[in-house]
Amino acid sequence: MANPIPMMKRSVIITLVLLLACASAPLHAAVKPNSLFSDGAVLQRDLPLKVWGTGAEGEKVTVSFQGQMVSTTARNGQWVVALRPLKLGPAETMTVAGENKVEIKNVLVGDVWICSGQSNMQFAVEAALTGKAAIAAADDPQLRLLTVPRMAKDEPQTETQAAWSECTSQSVPKFSAVAYFFGRDLRKHLNVPIGLISSNVGGTPAEAWTDKQTLDSNPLLKPILDRHAQDLASFDPVKFGEYVKATREKYQQEAEAAKAAGKPVPKGPRINATPAADNKRPSGLYNAMIAPLKPYAIKGAIWYQGESNVADPKTYQTLFPAMIGNWRSVWGQGDFPFLFVQIAPHKGMTPELREAQLASWKSVPKTGMVVITDLGDSENIHPKHKEPVGGRLALAARAIAYGEKLEYSGPVYQSKAVQGNKVVLAFSHVGTGLEAKGGELKGFEISGADHQYVPAQATVAGASVVVSSPSVTAPVSVRYGWSNVPDVNLWNKEGLPATPFRTE
Repeated sequence: MANPIPMMKRSVIITLVLLLACASAPLHAAVKPNSLFSDGAVLQRDLPLKVWGTGAEGEKVTVSFQGQMVSTTARNGQWVVALRPLKLGPAETMTVAGENKVEIKNVLVGDVWICSGQSNMQFAVEAALTGKAAIAAADDPQLRLLTVPRMAKDEPQTETQAAWSECTSQSVPKFSAVAYFFGRDLRKHLNVPIGLISSNVGGTPAEAWTDKQTLDSNPLLKPILDRHAQDLASFDPVKFGEYVKATREKYQQEAEAAKAAGKPVPKGPRINATPAADNKRPSGLYNAMIAPLKPYAIKGAIWYQGESNVADPKTYQTLFPAMIGNWRSVWGQGDFPFLFVQIAPHKGMTPELREAQLASWKSVPKTGMVVITDLGDSENIHPKHKEPVGGRLALAARAIAYGEKLEYSGPVYQSKAVQGNKVVLAFSHVGTGLEAKGGELKGFEISGADHQYVPAQATVAGASVVVSSPSVTAPVSVRYGWSNVPDVNLWNKEGLPATPFRTE
């Protein structure tokens, strides 16, 4: 009789048999909707709606919602269905069924807005000037919030780990203040469910929110990619490690000295990320925080950014419209409304960047710009007046996205006419009239052919402003609010300030 198989060999054989059995068995993966379709979601009304997710190869997937039932087959682990446009109604449950069944509960149909940009969009409700009162009154089950995790990636992502929540005094404190006030005002005026997707990161430039193909295909923007490639190539990890070590050792010495002297310990050092890990790197935030959102149907986008591009306003004048076009292209919804905030007055923010934003508004269809010359802080790049910013964005949305007949902008320079020693300026967005808020008009300068500007006298004349100076007898050009922290007061009677400009 043959010897029995030794115990160790027997266990190895059993393991191999089990592995072979598993390999030959059909693979099953539970059908799973994309994380954007979570309990409490808001789905965009009046547009074809795509619902997508993952499943096993060849698995039949059926999505049921609002009386519709649409099926497809998973291919390469992915599936997508298209629902006919949805209508307003009470909260319902969406069912996604394959070999398993997923129920997405408390789903509303309304309007969805992406709320993006840098730190002034990230700025939380709890830190806003009126944040305490807003939080106390925040409960609204028809207003839903979703915050995209803040990160950058080198390749476009298809999933973001985020979930919807109803707006309550518990969910809103850390949420974007500008976005919340915008959504709250839309809820008040439209009385429809509103979903806000907060996708923003402080200290980031517009190129980080733009896809690589858009940057690479534009000769004026490709140098952004080239510079990043150079930074990657020249990065020395050894020198960087030495720098980090020296910086931390210096801080430790300073902290210990402060403790010994009974003084407050200084804040820890801020060490810049490596080029490969920097949130500012081109396309990184687009890949991780915008790409995963498409093609979730939306009404439009609001945007508050520009501070990190202030050093190169000329490029921004190309970059910003290109970014808007990039988003619109990948969503496939045409020119959805895109509303943005002109940067606030601050000692480091130049009028040339505001001019680039103004030019973008004028050149890109279905955009709107909110002017906040009255809401800045010369010393703090994060002014706390966020409620009126959100309110003005909501006003622009009501006009541009919803077609209400109302004035949503302050005066915008249109043309000039030289009449002797005076310049007569014409404006659009006059509303029911121009006014000098709080006294005589200020903030205007005038120059002759030498382009040497001097302070000017300015008066409202109907829908125009007349500008002159005794020292300029043959005027050529005028500018208004042309400083980092403009002291200006031209408004329309609808209560909206004029944008800075120059006639050159």
